Amino acid sequence: MRLPDGEDAPSDGTLPSAVVQGAAERAFGVYLHVPFCAVRCGYCDFNTYTALELARPGEQLVGASQDTYAQAACAEIAFADAALRASGVPRREVETVFVGGGTPTLLPVADLAAMLQAVRDTWGLAPDAEVTTEANPDSVTPDALRALARAGFTRISFGMQSAVPHVLATLDRTHDPERVPDAVRWAREAGLAVSVDLIYGTPGESLADWGTSLAAAVALEPDHVSAYALTVEEGTALHRRVARGELPAPTDDDEAAKYELADAVLAGAGYGWYEISNWARTPADRCRHNVAYWRNQDWWGIGPGAHSHVGGTRWWNVKHPRAYAARIAAGVSPAAAREVLDGEARLLEDVLLGTRLVEGYPVSALSRRAVEGLVADGLAVRTDADRLVLTLRGRLLADTVVHRLT
Repeated sequence: MRLPDGEDAPSDGTLPSAVVQGAAERAFGVYLHVPFCAVRCGYCDFNTYTALELARPGEQLVGASQDTYAQAACAEIAFADAALRASGVPRREVETVFVGGGTPTLLPVADLAAMLQAVRDTWGLAPDAEVTTEANPDSVTPDALRALARAGFTRISFGMQSAVPHVLATLDRTHDPERVPDAVRWAREAGLAVSVDLIYGTPGESLADWGTSLAAAVALEPDHVSAYALTVEEGTALHRRVARGELPAPTDDDEAAKYELADAVLAGAGYGWYEISNWARTPADRCRHNVAYWRNQDWWGIGPGAHSHVGGTRWWNVKHPRAYAARIAAGVSPAAAREVLDGEARLLEDVLLGTRLVEGYPVSALSRRAVEGLVADGLAVRTDADRLVLTLRGRLLADTVVHRLT
């Protein structure tokens, strides 16, 4: 199966009538993309920009720079509300907000608070709303973290990546690993839940190096840990170094061994996996915003390059902050294109995303022969609740599992 190609998105942002069906029962979240970083890391292919990359003397376009970005984001929030109402989608309280990047905490806390307040004023926040921001450990202070908590943030996700200096250097990460415990402590003192992100498979990282990073992460006693295999993306500085032979390319066997070690160490420390790359101390500590993605709920993505999904219609914004700001200033949709998923594509996405979760996928919706084969091969188990759940080996071969199921 393949997903459909993108089509033009209407300039007023209105959605197909089919998105209204069942909307009141679907969760609604908001993603806010902050596309700014102090330094571009060599492995990163996210839609981020440094101040020097965006600098244009005398430019007054609101949203094209860090100083004015929050204004443009708030304008898109208002646009989103109007587009949803015009499409007949009932107004719903926002259950989760996630501010990602980039490095969101490069913006002043007042700007982050203003964007959150715009979400609150527009749709309302559910009483138990989860509100997360990503942060680099060297981009926060105790005062800033307390101010984020006062503004309504409930959770922070620190980009730790590694505790080993030479691994951080290969990734072009600039933070001091000794700063991470301070940042975590300050966040806890501010009343924020804490997640840490790790990356494994960096060229030159030994299994012992990875074990050091896992031990350091566990010692922080975070509420949540994410661990992602490094992908060497084309167009990045890291890809060029690997292509020139300066660094070895990651191997599947090395990354599999490191995933197995992560699962063992985290499970031994009391963390349960709930999605292939994510572990939480308790079910209440799971990232509800990301779970909503994997369950194909509704969310509107604000900002350059942000993706959105409502009722089977998915779209993505223009990537460059200047192009984004120009569309916002003109009062038209910043969407570059969209796709309306048909039944086959929605099934593919459902299986692709649903099988990543610890609760698994309903067996009744799957091919009996495929299910029996996966169980026989040790890639999955069939639970008493008649759901197909990946084994550790199945998590390592998740793409193979999805291929066999679809």
